[in-house]
Amino acid sequence: MCNCSVELTAERREPDSGRRGQPGTIDSSAAQGITGPLALRILLGTKLRRLREAAGVTAQQAARAISGSESKISRIELGRNAIRLADVSGLLDCYRITDRAERERLLALARQANQPGWWQRFADVLPGWYQAYVGLEESAESIHSYDTQFIPGLLQTEDYAAGTIALGEFPIDEAERLVVLRKERQRRFSTGNMRLHAIIDEQALRRPVVGPALMRTQLEYLCVLADRPNVTVQVAPLAASVYAPPTSCTILHFASADLPDVVYVEQLTGALYLDRPADLARYAAVLSQLVARSAGTAESIGIIRSVLHDLERSRHE
Repeated sequence: MCNCSVELTAERREPDSGRRGQPGTIDSSAAQGITGPLALRILLGTKLRRLREAAGVTAQQAARAISGSESKISRIELGRNAIRLADVSGLLDCYRITDRAERERLLALARQANQPGWWQRFADVLPGWYQAYVGLEESAESIHSYDTQFIPGLLQTEDYAAGTIALGEFPIDEAERLVVLRKERQRRFSTGNMRLHAIIDEQALRRPVVGPALMRTQLEYLCVLADRPNVTVQVAPLAASVYAPPTSCTILHFASADLPDVVYVEQLTGALYLDRPADLARYAAVLSQLVARSAGTAESIGIIRSVLHDLERSRHE
């Protein structure tokens, strides 16, 4: 992501509730823990920008070296697009990088970054702005989220996921594929090392996205997931005085120091991806307050079971 706020827009959405440093030798371990091509493209772009700045080369000079434009250099350095190996080699020549091992590490990184993401098979139903989130999610070391409307997508049952997606009024075939996509995200989450700290507004637990029986199944499933070592679930109680952002938000953390944290804020027809230090600090502070003022894990499970009890009682009335 760029060191600025970026808004990506599209007509359709999947409802779910997309760098500064010192120049120097490329560390072969810099991509450790980073597997997704989107994150690798950002990592490659960061390294190329640092090498350009260290060489005292302007973006205009770099563009001339590969017969491109300044906007192309900007897209490369922001990780927006796949980059041709010939362009990487040409830029390394321009930046006077002659060490063969260093050049090969960067070219190998470029080859990895140019591989299509697993989510590309859903590209016809998944808007570009959300593909960016899926690409970052698969490389995140941890995710810290606050959800006001729905239970987080990674913690949803298949029926609940279908219910949230149905709210987007997708054609049936598209909706079914989006459910499959969410199941694949969940599978990758459950078999990986990523940690999830989810703060859920109590109102989201009470919102009847699906029928009572399916809602009970979802809440029971949430209690089960809350016991997993890589999952922390907290409920922001309705009765509590909790300062919160006006909408759901997510902070993605990465293992590599070369990848900054990213704040993801979903909107109706697009999303914001924020990585300015001031923005990150603000959202991190708000989520920290939410952690302190929301119910702890045991108490949160108690709240979920209280909602389950209310559902059961209403069924018999």
